[in-house]
Amino acid sequence: QVQLVESGGESVQTGASLRLSCAASGLTFFSTYLVGWFRQAPGKEREFVARIKLNSGFSDYAQAVKGRFAISRDNAKNTVYLQMNSLKPEDTAVYFCAFDRRRWSVVPSSYDYWGQGTQVTVFS
Repeated sequence: QVQLVESGGESVQTGASLRLSCAASGLTFFSTYLVGWFRQAPGKEREFVARIKLNSGFSDYAQAVKGRFAISRDNAKNTVYLQMNSLKPEDTAVYFCAFDRRRWSVVPSSYDYWGQGTQVTVFS
């Protein structure tokens, strides 16, 4: 049974940094997966934040977070990270990690496995 557990979300001030973690279990051949981080603010659609190919480490980002956020992975620990710097109030959302084996996508519906999310709140 696949399980994804996000952690690291907190309430922080504008300009602070956080590192989110996504620990995976129940996946075979972890490094063959494609992983996305998404976020969803109240009343809004779930949106793409960043994605990474676990075998190569190749990554890309939504324009809103480019230069501030960094996605990384530790394949030995079956864990993917999202380092978030220079946080802004508009980054406030529930952050989710998602895994898929086939599609290199920014569309949430393309991903097969999801975590429960972790809340990030940025106050001014």
